[in-house]
Amino acid sequence: MALDGRVAIVTGGAKGIGYAIARRFLHDGAKVVIADNDEKAGNLAASELAELGDIVAVGCNVAERLDVHNLVAAALDRFGDVDILVNNAGVVNKAAFLDLDEAEFSRVLDINLKGAFLCGQAVARHLVDKVKRGGPAGAIINMSSVNAVFALPDQVAYSVSKGGLSQLTKVMALSLAPHGIRVNAIGPGSIMTDLLKGVVEDEAATRKVLSRTPLGRIGEPREIAAIASFLASDEASYITGQTIYADGGRLPLNYTVEVGKRDDD
Repeated sequence: MALDGRVAIVTGGAKGIGYAIARRFLHDGAKVVIADNDEKAGNLAASELAELGDIVAVGCNVAERLDVHNLVAAALDRFGDVDILVNNAGVVNKAAFLDLDEAEFSRVLDINLKGAFLCGQAVARHLVDKVKRGGPAGAIINMSSVNAVFALPDQVAYSVSKGGLSQLTKVMALSLAPHGIRVNAIGPGSIMTDLLKGVVEDEAATRKVLSRTPLGRIGEPREIAAIASFLASDEASYITGQTIYADGGRLPLNYTVEVGKRDDD
């Protein structure tokens, strides 16, 4: 299997895309540490996925350095190594620019951007030490978004955090390349997570989402998980500093598409 015997940390792994990545990694042979600020949800996810392989949940606020230190220590204590990190933990805050509270701006950037920095640095230090001892290099994957490119006026902090994460990915990739450690990102478009399900219950909202999606459908978390597994594997051994946008064709689009019956329906 593509990730046989490797140890992966997936932050924000209790639900949504993180949960799907944890599931896919287990399927592909990895041992998985789910890190989530919601310890109850993390434990439930680990319990649900335990039949697929070796998995453990660790409570962690990725914006807190001590929590991150304890997360890596817990992974090493349980599995003896870390090979892969997926920086998936993230939050959103809906507010117009003129109304956005400073504390909320800081909270979103702390989790989405600072959290990726802290986790990335902690895991990278372990990976570098391992490489110096003659071990394999490993890989880090950051969860970006099409909103690293697009701007949403009512998602100020989120858009800024994902733009910063795009640059962080490049900086990390260049810094860690001499050690053979690869760093890439995934930029999802509209993916059917619990958050989006609440939006597309409304027909007009669904049509709006599909009007900016040339493939004419909403993506599934498993499709993002498949990209994460590829980037973590040796199949992506010559790829670093890149962001793969899985958005149904949204980024190349400079207009809207007609929503209706497709030729292949």
